[in-house]
Amino acid sequence: MRSLWKGSLGFGLVNIPIRMYAATGKQDIKFRYLHKECLTPIQYEKRCPACEREITNDEIVWGYEYEKGRFVVLDEEDFDRLPLHTTKTIEILDFVSTAEVDKAYWDRMYYLEPAEGGAKAYQLLLGAMQQLDRSAIAKVTLRSRESLATVWVRSGVLVLSTMFYAGEVRSAQGLNIGADTITVTDKEQELAVKLIEELTTSFKPERYTSDYRTALSELIAAKVAGADVKEVPSVARTQVVDLMEALRASLQEAQLEQKKATKRTRKEKVG
Repeated sequence: MRSLWKGSLGFGLVNIPIRMYAATGKQDIKFRYLHKECLTPIQYEKRCPACEREITNDEIVWGYEYEKGRFVVLDEEDFDRLPLHTTKTIEILDFVSTAEVDKAYWDRMYYLEPAEGGAKAYQLLLGAMQQLDRSAIAKVTLRSRESLATVWVRSGVLVLSTMFYAGEVRSAQGLNIGADTITVTDKEQELAVKLIEELTTSFKPERYTSDYRTALSELIAAKVAGADVKEVPSVARTQVVDLMEALRASLQEAQLEQKKATKRTRKEKVG
């Protein structure tokens, strides 16, 4: 795995040399746009309409439009001169209880690895955070942008998750969720709780796969092979008319599936 950032993790007067690695990676199937007539891949040109010619990457600069049609230009040297301590340091600002961190603020996740000479301080920080069940709120500059971040412990490794600032997470206030107009009876609530309890299990991420990506891969393979593609009938779902009946039917179905799963588990143990 190739590191994408090198710097240090600073807390108090302690600086830990760090390498950062991407902790996640999309597995989407990628498509290209083709010209329908000849199936040639479409090209996207970087073209200046004023000069009427295609331009190269080294001719492109960053411009901020401070008034309509008027720009101030920034280059790499301008960004390097920014008075930020976070360009090469993950600067820890505070430690907070891990339970207090709202995951709605999280964006991207990265693994942190100690670089040469940093293993002992890394283990010291990791152990103390585990013992106290604390996470760190920090700032770091990635790709010329300073981000708020959380440093936390996952599977015995320090992990950094970039965060949205408070003003970037939209409020749910104003949504009409029916709280003022709908009355839920105790019996309905009781059945809903039983259904959720029946469907509750341990979280195992490997149990969940993308049915869409699998079906799409099979569709592409069939197209390549020149085979007929069969349409899968959609699952019919009727609108809920009687909520209580729907809850009871769902509960009975969940209990039946649970019994089948228990029988399968017993057979596997015996076998």
